Amino acid sequence: MWRGMIVFAGLLGAAGAAHADSRFFCSADDKEARFTLESGFESEAGHKLNHFRGALVVKDPAQATVFGKRVFESQHLTNHWSRDGDLLLEVFDGGEDDTGGATLDLVVVAGERGKPAANFSGTYSLTIEGGEKPYAVEGKVSCGKK
Repeated sequence: MWRGMIVFAGLLGAAGAAHADSRFFCSADDKEARFTLESGFESEAGHKLNHFRGALVVKDPAQATVFGKRVFESQHLTNHWSRDGDLLLEVFDGGEDDTGGATLDLVVVAGERGKPAANFSGTYSLTIEGGEKPYAVEGKVSCGKK
């Protein structure tokens, strides 16, 4: 009987920890790019990343042949920060054989320190280097927290 109660209490504790984790999502859709990013951070000290994925469409026809559509996974997230209302995500795609040596860097900065909110806004910057000509744009991004 006691073992059953201990196991049940352990399961409840684990379930509570799972709900305490933070999931963020950000998206933008303007004349330059359309993307969505989703990330999850543990609520414990250090806010370790436990989930990341995303997709990007670059709308510039000159860039579309190389980085027209990309899917991102955890290995593409090179820098991340989530603390007290601030969110920073940096996605780097070093390219493969299909990019001809071009690289893509997408940085999202959103939120306001000291003012955590369920929905917040920010900016993104998108840079593509190593192609025929450099490409750099900036825009607005909308983010939220689940």
